[in-house]
Amino acid sequence: MSDQENLKKQAVLTEDLQDSGMARRHWITAGVAAAAGLAGSFVAWQKYQPQGVMDVAVQNFWSQTFEKPEGGTLEMKAFRGKPLLVNFWATWCPPCIEELPLIDAFYKANQSKSFQVVGLAVDQPSQVRRFLTQKPLQFPNGLAGMVGTELGVSLGNAQSALPYSVLFDAKGRLLAQKAGKLDQKDLDSWLQKVA
Repeated sequence: MSDQENLKKQAVLTEDLQDSGMARRHWITAGVAAAAGLAGSFVAWQKYQPQGVMDVAVQNFWSQTFEKPEGGTLEMKAFRGKPLLVNFWATWCPPCIEELPLIDAFYKANQSKSFQVVGLAVDQPSQVRRFLTQKPLQFPNGLAGMVGTELGVSLGNAQSALPYSVLFDAKGRLLAQKAGKLDQKDLDSWLQKVA
């Protein structure tokens, strides 16, 4: 074999090695990027999931008393003994306003089955009163204000997201939590949990 043929052969081999090295680097880079994307998605998912709740927080919930928009007081302990859905909402929160008619219809449909619903408005009392005058709700509501934000956090709403809903069973134990707007599927599922 001539020197020129040897040089050509070496050039082809070198080129093949470079191509395979580039391909390997490409796959490694793609793998690292995919892993980083998955890790980022997992962290974001965990960040917005309701967090674990301590028994002390649940007991604290049952000791709360709120002013009602129409006057009088709303004592959470009065709701023990039957399943209870609690919805934290505000007048300035579009998803909250969108889900309220669904929750109200759910309350009306299941009230005879001893299923209770309470709304806790994390808002200015005057805004809540004005809103409820225009769009009345059948289920009881309390004016929770900033205490409602803290209460929601203690019940697992680590990001203070609204709307936020929790489900208690008849014994007062926390069964379910959801940050974000409820849909009919959520409500049906929660009803099954306490049936």
